[in-house]
Amino acid sequence: MGFKFQGFDFIQFDSLLSEDERLIRDQTRGFIEQNLIPIIEQCNREGRFPRELVRPMGELGFYGATLDGYGCSGISNVEYGLLTQELERGDSGIRSFVSVQSALVMYPIYAFGSEKQKEFWLPKLATGEKLGCFGLTEPDFGSNPGGMRTRARRDRDGYLLNGEKMWITSGSVADVAVIWAKLEDEEAEIRGFLVETDRPGFSATDIHGKWSLRASVTSGLSLQDVRIPAESILPTSGGLKSPLMCLSQARYGISWGAIGAAMSCYDAALQYAQQRKQFRNQPIASHQLVQEKLAWMLTEITKGQLLALQVGRLKDRGKAQFQHISMAKRNNVWMALECARMARDILGATGITDDYPVMRHMMNLESVKTYEGTHDIHTLILGQSATGISAF
Repeated sequence: MGFKFQGFDFIQFDSLLSEDERLIRDQTRGFIEQNLIPIIEQCNREGRFPRELVRPMGELGFYGATLDGYGCSGISNVEYGLLTQELERGDSGIRSFVSVQSALVMYPIYAFGSEKQKEFWLPKLATGEKLGCFGLTEPDFGSNPGGMRTRARRDRDGYLLNGEKMWITSGSVADVAVIWAKLEDEEAEIRGFLVETDRPGFSATDIHGKWSLRASVTSGLSLQDVRIPAESILPTSGGLKSPLMCLSQARYGISWGAIGAAMSCYDAALQYAQQRKQFRNQPIASHQLVQEKLAWMLTEITKGQLLALQVGRLKDRGKAQFQHISMAKRNNVWMALECARMARDILGATGITDDYPVMRHMMNLESVKTYEGTHDIHTLILGQSATGISAF
């Protein structure tokens, strides 16, 4: 059944956007409506990543979109935010894929890589000819990445890598992995390495049985005596700060993406409530309790838009700090998950079927609430920012 998305703009939000910003959002919206919406429920059922969309998204400049040069689009952070909003309105898994390719693979190569690394990898990653993944999280270390056990040891004219990574988006489809490891002979300093996935000793195994992000690939990585040349290290990476800078990029995109998922749920609930009749042959949209839920969603999505836009404007001026991004990620994902739950409530039993996108968004957002810094970790980041005292 389903409904065609009607758009969302309660307080003339579009008047705050430039013509270019609206154009990128509308172009992305058109792509998603035409190419993803018709297939996403089937992909979700089958647990299939729609690989056929990889190159078309590359042609539209979705990957590494905020980077300059090397075949990248060089758009603003606000434009990129609006792009991720539309991607996640389609599906969190697709936005995750683009986020990883952009913020967690292309960005570290751009920020910490050598000129040779940039010239080789970035143009190929920008088109989708090559895919990447980001190996930070481990089976025993998620919120505490500094405890990682993966090690890099100098060996002859290069490095030998050993370790395990877990919950890695695009792991088994990637051509290159950005692996974070502790360098054994430099006081265990964390460094980034570019590891081609066809190197001996590297293996990726998909995680099955997921009830969330079913349309994206999630893998575990194993590195057993993986030998890489000296020039595979990201030369200016150093310490935990480097991967955390990458995560800040990704969290920023998530703060916008979650708004898209919330919009999708609100829109489905509104249109359903206007059509579904119950009691005195009246649409359930006429009932006070249903209107209260719609009013809550309408208000919270609008607040989320303003928060994401201000953080984006700050980011474009080089003034966004990690605690600003934490607030936007934490609030907007929580808000979107609450919207999904309320929308499911309004849809009643139909809300659990994939005739509508609501249950899929709800299950996806359960993961989004946890990854790239859990809701609770972002709470503590804000607490530390407010008090000057770290609670973790």
